[in-house]
Amino acid sequence: MSGRGRARARGRARGASEDQARRPGEQQSAPPREPPSAAPAPAPAAGPPAASGRASYRGGAREPRPGIASGSGDVPADELSKMSIGTRDAGQRRDRSFYTDPECKPAWVTDKRGTSGSQLPVVTNYFKLEMAPDWHLYQYHVDFNPPIDSRKMRMALLMSHENLLGRTKAFDGMILYLPKRLQEKVTEVYSQRKTDDAQIRITITLTNELPPSSPQVMQVYNIIFRRVLAMIEMKQIGRNYFNPALSVNIPQHKLTVMPGFVTAIAKYESDTLLCADISHKIMRSDTLLDLMYDLYGQSRGDTFYDDCVRKFVGSIVLTRYNNKTYRIDDFDWDKRPDYSFQLRNDVSITLAEYYRKNYNIEIKDMNQPLVVSRPKKKDIRMGRTQPIYLLPELCTVTGLSDEARADFSVMKDVGAHTRVAPEGRNRTLQDFINQINSNEKVKAEMSGWGLAFSQRLMNVSSRIAPQEKIYQKGGAELMYRAEDADWSRDMRGKQLITPVNLENWVIVFTRRNSAQAQDLVQNLSRVGPPMGMRINSPTICELQDDRNDSYITALKQYVTEKTQLALTILPTNRKDRYDAIKKFCCVDHPVPSQCVVQRTLSKKQMLMSVATKIAIQLNCKLGGEVWCLDIPLKNLMVVGIDSYHDSSKKGRSVGGVIASMNQALTRYYSRCTFQHSMQELMDGLKVCMKGALEKYHEVNGVLPERIIVFRDGVGDGQLGAVYEHEVPQLNECFKRSGGQDYNPKVAIVVVKKRINTRFFAKAGPSMTNPPPGTIVDTVVTRPIWYDFFLVSQSVKQGTVTPTHYNVIWDTTGLKPDHMQRLSYKMTHLYYNWPGTIRVPAPCQYAHKLAFLVGQSIHKDPSMVLSDRLYFL
Repeated sequence: MSGRGRARARGRARGASEDQARRPGEQQSAPPREPPSAAPAPAPAAGPPAASGRASYRGGAREPRPGIASGSGDVPADELSKMSIGTRDAGQRRDRSFYTDPECKPAWVTDKRGTSGSQLPVVTNYFKLEMAPDWHLYQYHVDFNPPIDSRKMRMALLMSHENLLGRTKAFDGMILYLPKRLQEKVTEVYSQRKTDDAQIRITITLTNELPPSSPQVMQVYNIIFRRVLAMIEMKQIGRNYFNPALSVNIPQHKLTVMPGFVTAIAKYESDTLLCADISHKIMRSDTLLDLMYDLYGQSRGDTFYDDCVRKFVGSIVLTRYNNKTYRIDDFDWDKRPDYSFQLRNDVSITLAEYYRKNYNIEIKDMNQPLVVSRPKKKDIRMGRTQPIYLLPELCTVTGLSDEARADFSVMKDVGAHTRVAPEGRNRTLQDFINQINSNEKVKAEMSGWGLAFSQRLMNVSSRIAPQEKIYQKGGAELMYRAEDADWSRDMRGKQLITPVNLENWVIVFTRRNSAQAQDLVQNLSRVGPPMGMRINSPTICELQDDRNDSYITALKQYVTEKTQLALTILPTNRKDRYDAIKKFCCVDHPVPSQCVVQRTLSKKQMLMSVATKIAIQLNCKLGGEVWCLDIPLKNLMVVGIDSYHDSSKKGRSVGGVIASMNQALTRYYSRCTFQHSMQELMDGLKVCMKGALEKYHEVNGVLPERIIVFRDGVGDGQLGAVYEHEVPQLNECFKRSGGQDYNPKVAIVVVKKRINTRFFAKAGPSMTNPPPGTIVDTVVTRPIWYDFFLVSQSVKQGTVTPTHYNVIWDTTGLKPDHMQRLSYKMTHLYYNWPGTIRVPAPCQYAHKLAFLVGQSIHKDPSMVLSDRLYFL
């Protein structure tokens, strides 16, 4: 039985004699408890664990924790047992496919550079890969006769012919890459196998002469660079490389920050470039076993097993003995370090013996359970079908927990090491490339390939888009200064905003929150008129307790068909209470709702500011608008799409779809769709888009002439699926929804936030963040894409991260400058923040919708709310 199921089963089946859960290393059949006057049970022969983490200040484990006799079970994967798990002969030729990004640049785009705005020279975190003009890479296929199964033996037999091949080469057991061409197209050589002195014939056949822009060459470049990083003593952890020697401890939070770099070599507009950026690996300084004992001390009764599963399953752990990361998928509470498995030579060995012989590690706690890490899809494709067993004592949890992220002091101390300002980032990257170029081993490797990295970061020309005019209520025109996140008032302009009035609403709170509720109502009535809102006194409901049922009962009693909004003041941010309220207000009895945590209202000196922000949210949730911009395009619909994984069902995702309904792009229609991870979002998008077009026609009397879709949530490697699957269906969806004669002009823009590109503006001798509105559409963009980078937000700490826009389909006829300007305008229209954000507002609204449904509701929200921003 799995750890999750076993934990629940034991909790239900345990009788009166077993009134609390076992510790991580206790027996299943623990001896009965002694009376309080009895002496404590003796410690097991193996002794307590070494003093680390919790054990260091409690004096070690004081209770006996003998292990359970191991039964036969699954064999660990090759990371532990070195078993031969391949199902295909090593000599059999494999199908090799190289991922290539789709060429989605529209045919009419000959020049994707914009023209408006002022010029600004910037520095970017790219280094040029220099090579000779006629540089080529030669690909060979290598055959062995008789066939050789061992990849290591294949490499050893081929490497003995260094005089023929040269010292510089890359060989994976079947494909050989050389920087030079051999004299013959087919070359035969012989090597002697040392195990039996047999003569092995090696046939080296030229299969391809690759230019520098070839996808295979890009992969070889990255393989070469991984060698380079190893030569400067960087350690690979996951996909990136880190320097353990420069780790920084944060002892007050038991955290360690390890600096490193994320790197990639790819083909850009005219050159092959190395993108390098600073990365940090955050880890616990104590082990997973220490955390399990801490959790045991906090758990009550039989909840320990469920608590372990709930807290640790899904986490990523690092095993320091091999610097590899694994995902915790389960716990096996019945297996211990004395669990035996067979090596590939059929010799049986226990986990403890394996670590002692291979890593010189003595396991101190012989009674700990095992962590189960199941194989990934790519492992299964390679024949690795058995789970990997890990010891909690040797695992370090990486990343920050939700509790740590919610702790201001933790994030402040971690941010002091991870938030690197532009000047420090520029200096670190320059030191990084200097270390590479000055290393003798690296010089020999790179010169052998005929390659070299430039000494300096690249200079790029950028433009700063014109400043946008913001229109607010009462004809007030506002000039937004994004660089200092402020609004400056200018009483020119025209009436564009129509605020709403809050006349019939309910406020629910507990007796201990009565004072905060009264203060909030008073402040809301004060901030309403300056914003153009009239906020009447609410219907008050004071609860005697803070149970979830009490809130739901009160809402059922006081929320009627005439109720405009339900506001609840919560004593804490408990998720189950919030989920229950949102499910009631979004599904069972649809009404816009607002939840406020008591802590938000605790500081009276900030209450007016808090009330202003809450009033803005209330205005949006009731269908009102707060500010807008000049949008010169007529009959335009802007659509935002994002997705979020549903927390209640594994493998199911929620897609949020937001579509604008008016000329100012400030009113929206929203729908969501559910799909499994193997389904494309388009499978449910047709219904959403049909509803959006019908609503647009209902509001405006016509269908939109232009539709621009901002598609967020597309990860690396998914662009091909979006371009090949979603784009055709989107276009077909528009035509079917509007009739055969309806043929709107459509643009589909993929928005990416998780990128490693950075830009630095020169401020005298130092570097600063470029101002909001900075656009880069050359040099570091891709020749096969219609793309650009936009810095839209202002950052006070660290280095600003630009957003990458890739227009994968465009029949709108808009010039590149218009597309860039529209994208920047849309970053001003998110009403939850008084400034610009990283992505267009419809994308952020779509994310908020998908997050609410995926985290709290898990059902389709009521269509009654679809024309309001109820999810803010």
